[in-house]
Amino acid sequence: MVSSALLLQDMAVYNAPDVRRVNHALKVYGFACMLGKSENLPEKEQLTLEFAAALHDIGIHAAEQKYGSSAGPYQEKEGPAIAREMLEKRGVSPEMTARVCQLIGRHHTYTNIDGQDCQLLIEADFLVNLDEDGASKETVQNVRKNIFRSTSGKTLLDALFL
Repeated sequence: MVSSALLLQDMAVYNAPDVRRVNHALKVYGFACMLGKSENLPEKEQLTLEFAAALHDIGIHAAEQKYGSSAGPYQEKEGPAIAREMLEKRGVSPEMTARVCQLIGRHHTYTNIDGQDCQLLIEADFLVNLDEDGASKETVQNVRKNIFRSTSGKTLLDALFL
């Protein structure tokens, strides 16, 4: 089985020389790993979460080029095809590839969350985005109330922002 380190390397090379986006993905990956392990995800689901976190924003450059915007819906639209190519090149199973692409294609959609891997990816991305965007305490409280569901995610959110 491929390691997430190889996908992180693929992501970094793909995004080069955009260090800011590479660092963002690395931070989301770190939080996703921590959250998944803290929530005791089964091994396969943990790996799926790690792969999705590594590649979650892989569609940003394509979205900017095609739509002139890096808005979430455009990332969700463009990211899965790019991720699929990377995952297939690394020999990731079709089943896992499909799930990772599904997660990438909805990581900015906060309704109908269809699994703990999806929930934790969204929470990990929020933990990084709230910091990078300099979110207000009010915004953090709203996100906690409306988005965060995991015990580990709430613990980190509270410790870091509240």
